[in-house]
Amino acid sequence: MTKLNQILGIAKGVRTRVYSELTQVDKQLAKPDLLTGISRTYTPKDAEGEQIPPESKHVQLKVSDALETIRKKTVEVFDIVATQEFANSGDSGARADIVIDDIALVPSVPVTYLLFLEKQLVDLRTVIGRLPVLDPAYDWTLDTNTGVYKTAPKTTLRTTKVPKAFVKYEATKEHPAQVEVFTEDVVQGSWEVVAFSGAIPDTERIAMLERVEKLINAVKLAREAANDVAVTQQHVGDPLLSYIFNA
Repeated sequence: MTKLNQILGIAKGVRTRVYSELTQVDKQLAKPDLLTGISRTYTPKDAEGEQIPPESKHVQLKVSDALETIRKKTVEVFDIVATQEFANSGDSGARADIVIDDIALVPSVPVTYLLFLEKQLVDLRTVIGRLPVLDPAYDWTLDTNTGVYKTAPKTTLRTTKVPKAFVKYEATKEHPAQVEVFTEDVVQGSWEVVAFSGAIPDTERIAMLERVEKLINAVKLAREAANDVAVTQQHVGDPLLSYIFNA
């Protein structure tokens, strides 16, 4: 069985390590280049046309993966601090249930832990609010094989400028022909482009924000309820100070 002194010895180290790891995840999510990818495939107009190799850039980070890391790391901190605070408070003291939709998610939570939890959830709300979301200018579909969102293929033409001559006036005995030179865009082939993204739909981010806000309010209500418990007046000052001053 794990002892309280063992938890006290490792809790600080766990919090320091996890917060460092969560900071790194947050920094990665702030780099758009890690979340974007593209595929470009060229098709010449005819068999004799120039062959151009395909181009691609893979998505290096998915928000869904980052969220799973955030969830696991945060669970680790929540649990180690809860173990410490529940043990410190004993079976008595200021406690209350964390209730969502009339269901107690966590019963009889010490007020000290509720204070910790409220701050952590506010910080988590900030992280969720900054999550990268899909560009609404495009229609995205989820590739279930890769877990990455992609757009429908978009085709763009590849053209080259070819010089052309236009005879304005034919040559006569008296005057040479008047020719005007211009360029014409001639289609050589086409590019098919597909964009990829590791971001999430904004509807998912909004739903998470609503849930974390609801949980923050539930924790606040629990804290208020815990602080509303009746207390027994303690008298410890006189014997302690009497000992010091030999009164």
